[in-house]
Amino acid sequence: PATSVLLYSQTISLQTVCVFQVGDRDDSNLYISMKLKAAAEIGINASHVRLPKTATEDEVLRRIVEVNENLEVHGLIVQLPLDSINPMDTEKVTNAVAPEKDVDGLTSINAGKLSRGDLGDCFIPCTPKGCMKLISQTGEVAGKNAVVIGRSKIVGAPMHDLLLWSHATVTTCHSKTTDLAVGRADILVVGAGKAEMVKGEWLKEGAVVIDCGINHIPDDSKANGMRVVGDVHYPSAKEKAGFITPVPGGVGPMTVAMLMENTVQSAKRFLKTYQPGKWNISYAKLKPQKPQPRDAAIAHSFTPKSIGRLAREVGLFSEEVEPYGTTRAKVRLEALNRLKTQPNGKYLVVTGITPTPLGEGTTTTTLGLAQALGAHLHVNSFACVRQPSRGSNFGVKGGAVGGGYCQVIPMEEVSLHLTSDTQAVMAASSLVVDTINARVLCESTQSDKVIKNIILLSGYVASEMMAVLALSTSLGDMTRRLARMVVAYSRKGKPVTTEDLGISGVLATLMRDAVKPSLMQTVEGTPVFVHTCPLSDIAQGNSSILADQIALKLVGPEGFVVTEAEGGAELGMEKFFDIKCRSSGLHPDVVVMVASVPALKMHGGGPAVTAGSAMPKEYSAENLTLLENGCNHLKRQLENARAFGLPVVVAINTFSTDTDAELGLVCEQAKLAGALEAVPCSHWAEGGAGAVALGQAVQRAAETPHQINFLYDLEMPIDDKIRVIAKSMYGADDVELLPQAQQKVALFSKQGLGNLPICMAKTHLSLSHDPERKGVPTGFTLPIRDIHANLGAGFLYPLVGTVSTGAVTHSYELLSVTHMNADLEHDMEYMGM
Repeated sequence: PATSVLLYSQTISLQTVCVFQVGDRDDSNLYISMKLKAAAEIGINASHVRLPKTATEDEVLRRIVEVNENLEVHGLIVQLPLDSINPMDTEKVTNAVAPEKDVDGLTSINAGKLSRGDLGDCFIPCTPKGCMKLISQTGEVAGKNAVVIGRSKIVGAPMHDLLLWSHATVTTCHSKTTDLAVGRADILVVGAGKAEMVKGEWLKEGAVVIDCGINHIPDDSKANGMRVVGDVHYPSAKEKAGFITPVPGGVGPMTVAMLMENTVQSAKRFLKTYQPGKWNISYAKLKPQKPQPRDAAIAHSFTPKSIGRLAREVGLFSEEVEPYGTTRAKVRLEALNRLKTQPNGKYLVVTGITPTPLGEGTTTTTLGLAQALGAHLHVNSFACVRQPSRGSNFGVKGGAVGGGYCQVIPMEEVSLHLTSDTQAVMAASSLVVDTINARVLCESTQSDKVIKNIILLSGYVASEMMAVLALSTSLGDMTRRLARMVVAYSRKGKPVTTEDLGISGVLATLMRDAVKPSLMQTVEGTPVFVHTCPLSDIAQGNSSILADQIALKLVGPEGFVVTEAEGGAELGMEKFFDIKCRSSGLHPDVVVMVASVPALKMHGGGPAVTAGSAMPKEYSAENLTLLENGCNHLKRQLENARAFGLPVVVAINTFSTDTDAELGLVCEQAKLAGALEAVPCSHWAEGGAGAVALGQAVQRAAETPHQINFLYDLEMPIDDKIRVIAKSMYGADDVELLPQAQQKVALFSKQGLGNLPICMAKTHLSLSHDPERKGVPTGFTLPIRDIHANLGAGFLYPLVGTVSTGAVTHSYELLSVTHMNADLEHDMEYMGM
């Protein structure tokens, strides 16, 4: 035992056995002290959990589950009887113990395995196991006649099974048996609970007698007036028996010894499968079909494992998981508190070249890389992606949750309501609108018209709330951010916050569940957090900080978390670093840049693609000239990624029309531009197996020395920060702040908001402000027409060119309730909310 404990203690802190007690019975306390003493004598750590007599059954079951899920406990003993003033179902409580920790061998699962003869795959109850050890020392058991008196689940029934599987002929007797048949027993085991019922004259000469009884009878010679005896009359039986166990001092010490042996056995079994820092997780085996079915057909061909099982596999406790059906769940933020001392894993951010209609596949690559790392390279891996926003196509968007053999499943659940985060945001937004309307209506009838002339920024309220949700680091942080949201201005320019309106607490209540990340899985069974959907053009475009934080703790120091920055590197990735990483304090280890041959050809001057029309031949036939021109765009985006000081790996999302020469050209150009490695990937068609080389490249890149650089200092003037982004990320010659933007710079600087990060509201379809300009636009000045402040999210967002936030200012002197709500619905639809 000491050796086993030492071996395990080198990996994690150890409490090998836990004794669980309800109440304070003196006899139970005595038995427990014996067990704890025995454990200490042989070097097994033991703990004693005692609940008061007032404990309810639910409390007892909950505490047992906590011990079940504690990797530091190998054995769990429930001391019987349960001494509670409340009703207790003893069977239910004992069966709540995890079978693999049931060192008492009392659960129905272990009893069933014993009755089938699966002795090597169960825990044998300690008293029968000790009895069998004693019997086996007397000689051969096979072929002997054995009699067991008593049929309890603790002694009689398992004793019968053990003797039977040792090839004895077994008779079990009980209170209804008319002939105890003791006289023909070569082996007699008695556990009837009746003092000295078996007399010596009943026995067969030379019989082996095992007395499991513990009874108290009057004895004036004892200090307490009582004496302990067994079920066998020892003075007469010892004259006839060949072997006999005394009471006390016989079976009792053997029971304790077997309890210790079972505990050591449990630790050994655990060590066979336990790898420090590695999940014990099952993965689905893919069998990709050709021709490849539609995404929906692929998704429907997989049956996801239960969300409870997935949660256990990745190290979450049941009390930290709130299931929504069988395939999705919210993860409570208490998990972060429990895991706060756990070192973080490696942190990867997936970005891409500027998006085109031909597809780059950043989400698919994010999921494919996570599947490759987990299911094929066998390291803990978590993907963190945004929730798809609902739109006119009823929320089912191609690629929003991956595609091909790299998808989140079930696809309908993740694409539609999921766990109702978006609905919570919309409800909170509607509350803001309704509150302002009611306030204005009320005050318009009063003589003191303090905020009658109010202007509501209705269109951007929901979007900022989603940005707040994504950037919050705790429930308290979200509450504070919501309270400082500016949702309106008076005619005199005074900002009106949700705190001013007295609704910030209600907003936090509406969104208290939305702040918890949603757990799902890929088609290969790797875990995914799907959480929040801030837009990439007018917000930061990244999934939540909380999802990343929890995932980084769960994967451990050797694991990987793969998160996505939507849009091109100049937009989503820049915001990821300068906004999200500043808020979270998390620093990535590697940037993965996604590109595709067809998309690069479009950036190289390829013809426009029209929905419903045939694909131009330039995209399906080899065209190295067009591709080489497009690689200039890849070089520019690699420069953008490398500006943050991290190693960059290029993932070439391959298409069936790509040629070896084209793929070789992209790899060559990527490395010349500073990529650490460039890897063609076929994960869309093959799942994680098609991204194994990418996973290996990322593992190597994560080991290279690196240090994150932010693009600008927060203390720089507002216009200078805008200029740095425009010049270094977009390649602009300069920026032009139009009069409205100049006024806002002066106002925000005066208000002390000049040290906020910048979230550029720019088209995601071009490096420039013109969505039609592909490739590497040059010779342009970036126009900034206005600047807004999102104080809840904690950034300033300049409006670049003609990009629209969907925000509409409403004067409540002229606007009716019906008109206002109709406008709000229109604005929400415009933003895909």
